[in-house]
Amino acid sequence: MLRQVARLLTLEEIQSNEIQKLVVDMQETMRDAPGVGLAAPQVGLSLQLAVIEDREEYLKDISSDQLRDRERRPVAFHVIINPKIVEITDTKAEFFEGCLSLAGFSAIVPRASGVRVECLDERGQPETIAATGWYARILQHEIDHLEGNLYIDRMHSRTFTSLDNWNRFSKGKPIPDAAGGRR
Repeated sequence: MLRQVARLLTLEEIQSNEIQKLVVDMQETMRDAPGVGLAAPQVGLSLQLAVIEDREEYLKDISSDQLRDRERRPVAFHVIINPKIVEITDTKAEFFEGCLSLAGFSAIVPRASGVRVECLDERGQPETIAATGWYARILQHEIDHLEGNLYIDRMHSRTFTSLDNWNRFSKGKPIPDAAGGRR
């Protein structure tokens, strides 16, 4: 399922009780993990739907320098359906990234530092999202899931590590130091 391109949802499907319940269930699953995003293929459904939320409480143990470097700030809960990245900046940012579908691992992944996404919200209303920093990374990661891609497809393979080793050797270090010339 994770390697398939998910199918688009119709307006009727989006507004159905089934999809509305799925959104609530996915929000609970994402928070329980905890994670900042969850795509329908990650819960076994080949649908172009993802939920996103970067809660303030997730940021409390991250230094202000790291928050600034990652341009990370809270993102309110929302749903993206049938998303398309319509604009992407040329500027790249590289940070460690993980995934609920590959629990226990992390790697440095280059991503565009800014994107513009066109999608539908949970009511089926068109929406355009302009995002930079960590929020742009989350959007790209979740949209990758909807297109059958995983972060391991984009990572610098020599930086792939267990979370135990990341916590032991790389946590809190600037990316060039954490990578140790392994990119």
